[in-house]
Amino acid sequence: MFEEFHFIRPYWLWAIPVLLGIGAWWLKRTQSGSGWEAAIDQQLLGVLLDQTHRRAHRSLGALLLSALLVGCLAAAGPAWEKLPQNVESREDTLVILLDLSLSMLAEDVKPSRIDRARQKVADILRLRTEGQTALVAYAGDAHAVVPLTDDVKTIENLLFSLSPEMMPVFGSNPDHALQLAHELFSNSGLLQGRILMITDGIDEISSVSRHRNAAFPISIIGIGTERGGAIPLDKLRQPGRFLQTQEGNQVIALRDEKRLRDVASLTFGRYRPAAVGDDDILDVLSTNLPSEDATIDVEREFDTFYDQGHWLAILLVPLVLLSFRKGIFAVVLLAVALPGEQTHAAPPPPAVPASPLENFWDALWLRDDQRGARKMRHGEPAMAVPLFEDQSQWQSAARYRSGDYAGALAGFDQDGTTTGHYNAGNALARMQMYEQAIESYEAALKRDPTHADAQFNKELVERLLEEQQDAEQQEQDQENQANNDQSQSEQDQQQQQQDQSEQQQPEDGSSEQQQNEEEQQQQEEEQGEQQEPQDQEEELASRDEKQEALEQWLRRVPDNPGGLLRRKFSHETKQRLRRGEYENRQGEKLW
Repeated sequence: MFEEFHFIRPYWLWAIPVLLGIGAWWLKRTQSGSGWEAAIDQQLLGVLLDQTHRRAHRSLGALLLSALLVGCLAAAGPAWEKLPQNVESREDTLVILLDLSLSMLAEDVKPSRIDRARQKVADILRLRTEGQTALVAYAGDAHAVVPLTDDVKTIENLLFSLSPEMMPVFGSNPDHALQLAHELFSNSGLLQGRILMITDGIDEISSVSRHRNAAFPISIIGIGTERGGAIPLDKLRQPGRFLQTQEGNQVIALRDEKRLRDVASLTFGRYRPAAVGDDDILDVLSTNLPSEDATIDVEREFDTFYDQGHWLAILLVPLVLLSFRKGIFAVVLLAVALPGEQTHAAPPPPAVPASPLENFWDALWLRDDQRGARKMRHGEPAMAVPLFEDQSQWQSAARYRSGDYAGALAGFDQDGTTTGHYNAGNALARMQMYEQAIESYEAALKRDPTHADAQFNKELVERLLEEQQDAEQQEQDQENQANNDQSQSEQDQQQQQQDQSEQQQPEDGSSEQQQNEEEQQQQEEEQGEQQEPQDQEEELASRDEKQEALEQWLRRVPDNPGGLLRRKFSHETKQRLRRGEYENRQGEKLW
């Protein structure tokens, strides 16, 4: 109880020192009495002045002050117990259709149309505090990235992995994307909802207008410029080249402002070109629905602290009884009403810049794991580590992002799932433990042979390990060769000196031989002293080159879900082809 005791609305406590200050001022004023006390003798003062009125006045002030203090404590919302509460959410559903056709690679807006579109989706997710949201990506065909959910963080995590080159069918087919959007609404039992297209163009108006329905208005945010831009093929492994028609003419992707506006008007929605800020988002999402204020029950509960402030009202009962006189009862009733002024949870604190009081303030409103997730989003993973209790998941991810790969590995090893082995492999690769990393990737592939990211990382680390072994073997061979050359040189020098000694045939042979040996030893020492700094410089240079090459390889180790989404889209397209849902949605136009 005492560990979880806190105030739900602590700002009411600021009223207590104010009330105490008013009470001290009132007490000082009543003690001063009237001017007669200085003019009348003390023996006559008790007979001439009625002291009962002053005592009653003080008692009244003390009772009123006590009632106000108790009311402030009750309004602050003391709480120490959690109770499950049902969750209701506004029936404000939104399906976002993100265009991933090749024309979204154009760079007429910086850095590119697709980057601007993804950032715009992220802004939309940031503004959605209620309701459910889904994300559908489309090109020649459409795929549901995330179905309707109130967890916008999941959508945000997958959003920046989406790109046009990952789509299995090129082209631009909003018709299929809208069919998929209506399926999501139907599967959730919803009779109304909003659809928002983020695109740079629509080839056929009928592909969108056939889905017009007042209960499902279709709004559009236009990406790109009306003057258009060329479509670079760098991401399609053709650097320096641009998309061309069959006649060899360069394709210029234009944004047809009038067509997009007409389509939005026909489908009961609104159109705005993408702009800096949130005005375009707020405008397109302000379309009216038949039942705007409807709510739905969410199939889950959450625990919330139960406000116990009403128990303090019992302390006000004797104060009310003591103050039961004309006029005073109404004042005390006002104090009794204070705990009931705000029975709902207080609004979240306003966003403030980082300061020493930030952690204390956040602790009043957020759990430790929520504070840790906020630190992760703000790029402070090291500060998020002690806030997470789940070592195998969030805490290990925070350690990994902060560079503590050994600590992250300890948590990943406790997770026996495919994701756990994959994450452990990434941590081992960062620690340059390549053989163990390969074993972790193999364990992940054993559980899920179609895990594209694990397969790619395994092959990458294997090539890195092979190159490292080749470099070490080459270095060892060079060292052996240098030692052999030096040994051969010393042998030749000794043989030459011996031949010269035999030719001279000195009288004192033993003395001459000893002198030659001393000279040879001195030469070897001088040669060794000259060779040692040179070897150290070569070793340091070789070590720097290896470290730089290692860092370049490790930067290529991906840790995003792009491979998973690519496999998902490809699998769905193949399944549709097998079922005969369509023969070829790509058509003649690839962009």
